Amino acid sequence: MPQRLDPVEVYGDRPQEAPGSRAILDAQLIADTAADRPAEILNQAPAVNIQMNSGQEHLIAIRSPVLSGGAGQGSFLILENGVPIRSPAFGNVNSLIEPHHEVADAIEIVRGPASAKYGSNAVHGLLNFILPDAASPQSLRLSYSTLERLRADASVNLGASTRLNLSLMDDAGWRDDTESQQQKLSLITQADLAGWDSAFWLAASSLNQETASFIQGPRAYEDDALRETNPNPEAYRDAWSARLGGRLSREVGPGTLTLLPNLHTQAMIFSQHFLPYGGVEKNGHTGGGVLARYEFTPTGPVQWRLGADTDFATGYLREIQPEPNPSPNFPQGIHYDYTVDTQLFALWAEADWQLTEGLRLLAGLRGETHSYDYTTDAPTGINGRFNVPENRTDDFTFLTPKLGLVWDQPWGALYANYARGARAPQVSDLYRLQSLQLPGEIDTETLDSLEIGVRGQGLYGHLDFDVAAWWMDKENFFFRDSDGLNVPDGSTRHFGIDAQATWAFTDNLSATGNVAWSEQTYTFDRPVVAAQERIVDGNLIDTAPEWLADARLDWQATDALRLSLTGEHVGEYFMDPANTVTYPGHTVFGARAGYTFAGGMEAYILIRNLTDEKYADRADVGFGNERYFPGEPVNAVFGLTKTF
Repeated sequence: MPQRLDPVEVYGDRPQEAPGSRAILDAQLIADTAADRPAEILNQAPAVNIQMNSGQEHLIAIRSPVLSGGAGQGSFLILENGVPIRSPAFGNVNSLIEPHHEVADAIEIVRGPASAKYGSNAVHGLLNFILPDAASPQSLRLSYSTLERLRADASVNLGASTRLNLSLMDDAGWRDDTESQQQKLSLITQADLAGWDSAFWLAASSLNQETASFIQGPRAYEDDALRETNPNPEAYRDAWSARLGGRLSREVGPGTLTLLPNLHTQAMIFSQHFLPYGGVEKNGHTGGGVLARYEFTPTGPVQWRLGADTDFATGYLREIQPEPNPSPNFPQGIHYDYTVDTQLFALWAEADWQLTEGLRLLAGLRGETHSYDYTTDAPTGINGRFNVPENRTDDFTFLTPKLGLVWDQPWGALYANYARGARAPQVSDLYRLQSLQLPGEIDTETLDSLEIGVRGQGLYGHLDFDVAAWWMDKENFFFRDSDGLNVPDGSTRHFGIDAQATWAFTDNLSATGNVAWSEQTYTFDRPVVAAQERIVDGNLIDTAPEWLADARLDWQATDALRLSLTGEHVGEYFMDPANTVTYPGHTVFGARAGYTFAGGMEAYILIRNLTDEKYADRADVGFGNERYFPGEPVNAVFGLTKTF
């Protein structure tokens, strides 16, 4: 399939020829997948494992376990046109509900720590959503699912240089009491502004969702009497977000100066159905800043890229338990009520050095500092399990080096890449404390990554491929265990191999696939907790499947008829840190048929979970119970797309 690489090279983190692992999901694949939820498109990339919960809820993994809490918020950097969608200290595990993936022109995925351009939160990887502009094909799409899910998407020009994108979805929910409505809008315009080559975009999202909680019990996802039930029909999630960004470039001296001013705001309120005390949380933040880049090539073989980033934000979190609980650990009333002001300043530099005709070196260094000013309106001290700190300030400063080599060959390249990823703590890491924690004991989390790989294009005239072996070591790992207790000083080790390839059998028949194997282990001991939360050095990390794989077969049967068959495999994994309970894994198939009429109108049918596999989107152990979010049953989507 053709890839729209130009906008990704402009907005992306990692150029195609740079060292390190990168995947592109192109406009054709995004349109064909017609993903109702981010996981349906993103899990087609190597070593990506987005677990779907209820509705639009999800958790992310990229060369990592599936991470929740502060670790899930801060370990993955989410970008839109190369600009972070949130301030670094205010992440959210469900932040993929915000980008406009439904109509994206491309999605770039970097595995492992990102380049020196991006710092905090680009630890395990980066996801960059590229919005379509006026140069992209226009389209209208309408679809309806046998699960009573109605969708409409539009991407149309309002003039020669302005594009409007709109997505609407009304979902009745296939589990009890799980209806939802979602709206997304993005607007992008391009202009010459006083000698600056400029693009500006506005993006917004809204979600109103009735939420289903876990079903519980051994292999409960296989029980037809339980799969569609909702043990917490009162659960809900309401969220909205808005972002304004710009990219202004012009020639200055011997190079190109690029400025990316940005503003963003969001708010969310939801019931904590996944916790035993049934709290209600309301959070939000508003922030913005400027990313500045200067790229130039002085005399000689070295190309330089220099940058400076700023971000200023203010945010809040309020948690209340409306109903009494039998346990004194969970007192009724206010648990947390705080505001935090944050500042980020960063400087970075990269040098791309052509050592010989075929050998290139890329070296980078980033330094950044984070400041937090915390104020609470809740009573301070211990309140059951909860610990509310006194008003305080915190600061974090760190350096992240990068070093890579690329040996170019006529058929492709060999590469090696070292990178350090780091993240300053999330606001919730620092100030949403448990009774056994002390303020100020959380440090910067770091991850050192080393990978070697080989990639090629057009080999034998038919084969594109990329294979990488990697090793990562993480220190000061902050996470929340399945009993809801914070662990501030964990350490883990990760190594594996991932590979992707596309083989064009003929001009009309191609196969695309990827496979990832990994072993991910705890490298510390934590003996004094509940049996299933006991961690021993060498235990496999829970929710870290050993194998992940995805495959796709595309056939242009006639000029008008296109057929596709897909398969996604998630391997076996442990559901608890003590490695006592196992989820066996699953393989789910899908199919698509599309017929294009004269004038660019396509009628299509998508069948998801073709064999009606009984599986779990997510499996874990929480508060001593096996818990599952069941996967959707077999369903069909009927749609019409008009391209012009």
